[in-house]
Amino acid sequence: MILIIDFGSQYNQLIARRVREHHVYCQIEPPTISIPDIEALTPEGIILSGGPASIYSKGAPRVDRGIFGLGLPILGICYGLQYMVDSLGGKVIRSKKREYGFAELSVNKQKGLFAGVKKKTQCWMSHGDSIGELPDGFSITASTSNTPVAAIENVKSRFYGLQFHPEVVHTENGKKMLANFLFAVCRCKKSWSMKSFVTHAVDDIRRQVGSEKVILGLSGGVDSSVAAVLLHRAIGRQLTCVFVDNGVLRANEAERVISMFKKHLRINLHFSRSGKLFLKKLKGVIEPERKRKIIGRTFIEVFDAEARKIKGVKFLAQGTLYPDLIESRSAFGGPSAVIKSHHNVGGLPKTMKLQLVEPLKHLFKDEVRLLGKELGLADDVVWRQPFPGPGLAIRIIGDVTAQRLSVLRKADTILIEEIRAANLYYKLWQSFTILLPLKSVGIMGDQRTYENIVAIRAVTSDDAMTADWARLPQDLLARVSTRIINEVRGINRVVYDVSSKPPSTIEWE
Repeated sequence: MILIIDFGSQYNQLIARRVREHHVYCQIEPPTISIPDIEALTPEGIILSGGPASIYSKGAPRVDRGIFGLGLPILGICYGLQYMVDSLGGKVIRSKKREYGFAELSVNKQKGLFAGVKKKTQCWMSHGDSIGELPDGFSITASTSNTPVAAIENVKSRFYGLQFHPEVVHTENGKKMLANFLFAVCRCKKSWSMKSFVTHAVDDIRRQVGSEKVILGLSGGVDSSVAAVLLHRAIGRQLTCVFVDNGVLRANEAERVISMFKKHLRINLHFSRSGKLFLKKLKGVIEPERKRKIIGRTFIEVFDAEARKIKGVKFLAQGTLYPDLIESRSAFGGPSAVIKSHHNVGGLPKTMKLQLVEPLKHLFKDEVRLLGKELGLADDVVWRQPFPGPGLAIRIIGDVTAQRLSVLRKADTILIEEIRAANLYYKLWQSFTILLPLKSVGIMGDQRTYENIVAIRAVTSDDAMTADWARLPQDLLARVSTRIINEVRGINRVVYDVSSKPPSTIEWE
């Protein structure tokens, strides 16, 4: 495995994805990780990520310098390079010219990280500091017109540094450079696959749970469905799935989940109709983070009550994914900015006696889909578009009420019907509607109207870390707009979101 130290880079998840694309397992850990904990992970190598800080700024993140004495290969990227140089006796200076975006990289040594890489290649820069003086034993291996020290190496120590970002697609040979580090330098083997993951995950679940009972929060989405089937394979009837109707689900969601899991998969399933409780607690709440936290707390409260009905339950299972942990970085104290909290991240309340089982917590979404296929789940489940834990509550901008939910469900149903009819559902990462807290003037039946606005959001993506707005056919958008305005009372205007991630997020809240 490869250990990635997170210094706060917006690209740290991309580093992990690129490593795993080479069938090598990796984990992202905060710089607070101790040397004994690193040794316990037994990594073949370490990657130090980039980050927004300057190495000489107060409070700049630092990992224990003892990593350089572990005898492991280390690759520093951007800030990670600067941390390496500073720690080993070199000097980092403020650049006279900051460098952001595309740059032509001149490679002067086509060995090591640059074996098989052209002498002139495109890379992606994002830095305001540069290397002023190299530590002993290092040499320069690449440069750009603005950055004389764009790459360095110490072959004897197996330390390498890149001032640019090899993990982004804008760096032409970035995957090749990372592959050189993984296989030529670290001597990793291509052993990471979903088949191997199932074997290890089943063993881990059985070891953690033993003969105790487990309950799982089942939403019917990809994550919880795959987690349920994986747990069921590991512990069988020890698992009970609890489906909570929180009142902010899509149309006919409850019926679909009950049919699939209880009738077809024959997994123990309890149904809790708790929509009124959730809506009562959400009443008047506008701020999206408060919505998420209220839903998260209430979700666990309901589970606590359900767990007490099932004798002998000791564990609560959740479909937490790796991006959930990383984006909610405050959960384990790393330097990355908290983009948004996740309802299944952050720990259990003190009043709850259950221990957590999170069998998917080190997987990305696309890996979860591959796992679902490995476990034999139907394509309709595996390739279902993601649905957020807080549900429609964060697709209603403003107050969440039963009436506004009804309007949004009807609009969303029409959109998905038309997306499916156009054979685009599985080609899109997500497609959904958002009810805005705005009204506009319209004309219907020769009469003036003053009604709600619905926005359509459709994006393409590989893993939700970045996303581009989908160029849907105009005739499709026209059909969706016409149907929503004609069939959903209370809406007289439909707009289309043409924002990408970043700078926008996929969800509006």
